[in-house]
Amino acid sequence: MPVRMLAVHCPDWPTTAAGMGPGVPAAVVEANRVVAVTAAARAAGVSPGLRRRDAQGRCPELRLLSADPDRDARAFEPVVAAVETVVPGIEVTRPGDCLVAVRGAARYFGAEALVVAQVRGAVSAVTENCRIGIADGPFTAGLAGRLGETVPAGASAGFLAGLPVELVDRPELAGLLRRLGLPTLGAFAALPAAQVLDRFGPDGALAHRLARGDDERLPEPRISPPDLAVGTELDPPADTVEAVVFTARRLAEDCHAKLLAVGLACARVAIEAETENGERLRRVWRHDGPLTAAAITDRIRWQLDGWLSAPRSAESPTAGVTRIRVTPEALLSADGRQRGLWGEPGAADGRVRRALDRVQGLLGPDAVLTAEVRGGRDPAAAIRLVPWGEPRGPRDAAEAGRAAAPWPGRLPTPAPATVLTEPRPAELLDAAGVPVVVSGRTVATGAPAWLSLDGHPPVRVTGWAGPWPADERWWEPAGRRRARFQLTTEDGDARLLFVEGGQWWWEASYG
Repeated sequence: MPVRMLAVHCPDWPTTAAGMGPGVPAAVVEANRVVAVTAAARAAGVSPGLRRRDAQGRCPELRLLSADPDRDARAFEPVVAAVETVVPGIEVTRPGDCLVAVRGAARYFGAEALVVAQVRGAVSAVTENCRIGIADGPFTAGLAGRLGETVPAGASAGFLAGLPVELVDRPELAGLLRRLGLPTLGAFAALPAAQVLDRFGPDGALAHRLARGDDERLPEPRISPPDLAVGTELDPPADTVEAVVFTARRLAEDCHAKLLAVGLACARVAIEAETENGERLRRVWRHDGPLTAAAITDRIRWQLDGWLSAPRSAESPTAGVTRIRVTPEALLSADGRQRGLWGEPGAADGRVRRALDRVQGLLGPDAVLTAEVRGGRDPAAAIRLVPWGEPRGPRDAAEAGRAAAPWPGRLPTPAPATVLTEPRPAELLDAAGVPVVVSGRTVATGAPAWLSLDGHPPVRVTGWAGPWPADERWWEPAGRRRARFQLTTEDGDARLLFVEGGQWWWEASYG
């Protein structure tokens, strides 16, 4: 039987998190599309899903804000904390929405309506932009929260029947159901379950159960992690490594003791320092397996040595260190070891890691870089250099979307082995010695036959592929339109060229 759930919904939360009140026409934009709007913008005809240009056309005074999921989550934390003062065990589904089982609280306060009143009073101290609903199961409760309604027990199917099918949050399935003449959750729920499973598969069957109100999933309450960070003040401020060696050892031992007290170890540690001039320095050190107290001590000492003793750079502090803070990250069980993908690293691997750690500590974080592939059409932009020890993978939601984007116009694999720092001029000729030109319809005027680089004598082209057009950021003055060719020449080299504004450029090589 579905569990009675209370849902808190803060409409248009990304705009609220950005500091925009409901009376200000504003919209949050991601990937050139509107994802959230204020009440004033909605009244002017702006709605989520519109392109940026269309939204500005409907409301010229519209204020555009960049999407920032981290900002949204930080701003929503006080709301969650306020709800937890009334009902513990909150599950945050996304910034602006949270759920909690309400049965125990209803018994304590005497009725569900009284729980709603208590939660509303607690949340009102943080934000007035809030709706609260109660229903059976997380899915129905979430929709009840959006509408600010309390759905009686056992009445989920009737409540859901008239709502649009898009609310199952499966765009492809919703579009197909509309084309089949099933625009509401009630119409979808009326289909036989066996036929839904046969036609739409397991995910469609799950959506069908949600549409019927049969959501028996229990909430997953968030667990507040223990505060494992340790720190200390330095008085007088330290400007040499020798002055903080003892402090580093004590911090490492305190950090390790805190972890052991809760049965944990860490495979990564963040070291932060603050100077007399208010500068804040931070570096993360990674290790393949649990860090011992001695290993944490080494990394604190190495990092401070890098900050205080290395040649002057943009990251170097301009005054003595007044505060040090150490925060363990990448937590794991204290009785186990996080092995590498192919087993234990050999002794040689360990020596290499320690050497790289030492070099980075002395010369700065950018002294040791590793390459990471990300999304993009441009071979240079598709590679990001990550400092050794830094977390790899998308840094935020925008970058995750960039990596997963289809990128029409992207070159086929394999990727070039060498990408030039700056493209170098080239000349591409056909068999008659006439420069090859690519038209506005991305059609070459002739087959490439000769290639000249940097003004050197031309070499014969033995094979080619292309063009691959790329019309990037056409809506901005700085937009670029170019086409790329892959070429092999009789000297055995394979190169990547692009033409832009009638000029050919050598961009990368495959050998």
